[in-house]
Amino acid sequence: MTDQNFNDIKQEALLLQEQLAEHNHSYHVLDDPVISDGEYDRMMKRLIEIEKLHPALSTPDSPTRRVGATPLTSFDTADHSTPMQSLDNAFNDQDIIDFHNRVAKLLETDEIRYTVEPKLDGLAVELRYEQGILTLALTRGDGTTGEVITDNARTINSVPLKLTPPPQGKNPGFLEVRGEVIINSRDFETLNKKRLEMDEPLFANPRNAAAGSLRQLDSRVTAQRPLEIFIYGTGIARGLEANSHAGLLDTLKTLGFRINPEIRTGLTVTEVLDRFKELEVLRENLPYEIDGMVIKVDDIAFQNTLGVKAKSPRWAIAYKFPAMEETTVITDIKVQVGRTGTLTPVAILEPVSIGGVMVARASLHNMDEIQRKDIRIKDTVLVKRAGDVIPKVVKPVIAKRTGDEEVFVMPDHCPVCHSPVRRLENEAAVKCINASCQAQLKQRIKHFVSKAGFDMDGLGAKLVDQLVDRDILHSFADLFTLDKVTLSAMDRMGDKSAANVVRAIEKSKRVPLKRFLFALGMDHTGDSAALLLCEAFSTLGAVMAAKNEEIAAIDGIGPKTAASVVMFFENQENLAMIEEMVNNGVVIEDHQALGNNLGEGTGVQKSIFNGKTVVLTGSLVTMTRSEAKKRLQEQGAKVTGSVSAKTDILVAGESSGSKLTKARSLGVTVMDEDELTAQLNKG
Repeated sequence: MTDQNFNDIKQEALLLQEQLAEHNHSYHVLDDPVISDGEYDRMMKRLIEIEKLHPALSTPDSPTRRVGATPLTSFDTADHSTPMQSLDNAFNDQDIIDFHNRVAKLLETDEIRYTVEPKLDGLAVELRYEQGILTLALTRGDGTTGEVITDNARTINSVPLKLTPPPQGKNPGFLEVRGEVIINSRDFETLNKKRLEMDEPLFANPRNAAAGSLRQLDSRVTAQRPLEIFIYGTGIARGLEANSHAGLLDTLKTLGFRINPEIRTGLTVTEVLDRFKELEVLRENLPYEIDGMVIKVDDIAFQNTLGVKAKSPRWAIAYKFPAMEETTVITDIKVQVGRTGTLTPVAILEPVSIGGVMVARASLHNMDEIQRKDIRIKDTVLVKRAGDVIPKVVKPVIAKRTGDEEVFVMPDHCPVCHSPVRRLENEAAVKCINASCQAQLKQRIKHFVSKAGFDMDGLGAKLVDQLVDRDILHSFADLFTLDKVTLSAMDRMGDKSAANVVRAIEKSKRVPLKRFLFALGMDHTGDSAALLLCEAFSTLGAVMAAKNEEIAAIDGIGPKTAASVVMFFENQENLAMIEEMVNNGVVIEDHQALGNNLGEGTGVQKSIFNGKTVVLTGSLVTMTRSEAKKRLQEQGAKVTGSVSAKTDILVAGESSGSKLTKARSLGVTVMDEDELTAQLNKG
């Protein structure tokens, strides 16, 4: 270091930080570098030197933060302010026309324009900026809760650490952007070549490489991986205004975010279909992998009117490319037993590479499927793989049969417990009817302890298998009696690992109702159905007491789910198991417990929304509908998507349509946005 005084050094550091941020943006976002790599490296080295001697000058948005931080022991989790939903899929032009017709019917107009973008095959993330500074990064997770990966996200050069102020105005005070983290195809090949030289296992495909890199506990490892990001939308965006999705992307671009250059805007539905064909041809020449095209209604007021379903928005859809296919030979057919007892035949294949992924197994679904397609052992077959979907056998290649092929017969006894199996009435499924079958128990417990369930970190598949095989676990309730002595006696389990598992079990005992219902593994009751049940009934007791018709009436839940839930809670063994879990210390938290208890014994005025069923319709000006929904839920409201006789309040924004008409006909209380805001602020 020179003998500069501190103020001079501070000014030099600030200038270097600013210049390096600009060069990063030019190189990684604009693809237009203005200095050599050598000059950039010298500037970075100088800044690192200054910040090392004067740590106070190392700000959260300094470019030096891209080199990684001290390794973590585990990832924290955090909730998304608004859910990161998945998209419905389309597989042909008619699906898109049907989508357009549904949108046109709901909006009562055919004058609709769309924005389309490549569907990147990467990992979805959310970046949060406060006063223009990156403060939090989350993986998508289950859509509601994600893993905190802030240190790792900072290492991605195309992630702005500090936003560029727009030409007029200032940065949004609070902004959440959503995007896809990817690895370019060429960089993926280089990465695997290096891993081969280091005798390390190869990544299966760029998506797995990106996901694995972003979920490193040591962000210094992430910093060595060639990750990139494209931003495609926002969560909550206070102070950022846009009338269209295209306008939103333009604004995000001015703030310093990387937007995909292949996005097209202002398209009619016919032009959308034409663009899909163009993109399908262009796909092979793109520097990254895509598996389709995302189509979004461009007008944001229209988006708000269309709203969302349980798992996906009504205003967007993913048009998937035709799946990749290859031929190979079925060497055998094995039968797996799932957590609900269903026997599933699985084809064992001669390994074949499909779209860069080695495939050695494929689902055959059920015996009806095998017979319908006439699939036999030793058949040459066409196998299809589409994205992350489990590969499946499309059909046998009859012309290649030699006469040595063998007809497969579904066993009449369970291959695990050897009990008789039964085919359910009006269903294709063949099930093991032994409730004590080890295969079912193992799968049910693995589901129960998973991250979306009780999240018992350390209780992996092999440990669960051992505990069941050694007759230690007989039900979910037994998990909460495991101790360090028992666990340390398992294979490859030392005292420290056993203690960590015991701590994880203890930590998991307080569980939200949604995760508890998901963990039970009831047929046809996944994460989305569990959330809908929570929003409808709020407490476990109410769910358990609900009648079939009450559950089936919930928008987004079908008759199979309703029947499954009722059947589960009518079973006395299941009720005894839940009681045993509670006796073992499990606390099941009511859904929206904070809002439902608002004002009780606190001296605070109880919200008028507490316990009320509220529907939002039309466009809001001072907040998004997602923000309004969250605030209503915090004050104890149940927010639903459709108006019925059970609706207490309809909040009508601008351009309210049929829901307002129906609410008035039913005598439902209607309030405008000003009244909503006033009442929320009171509560």
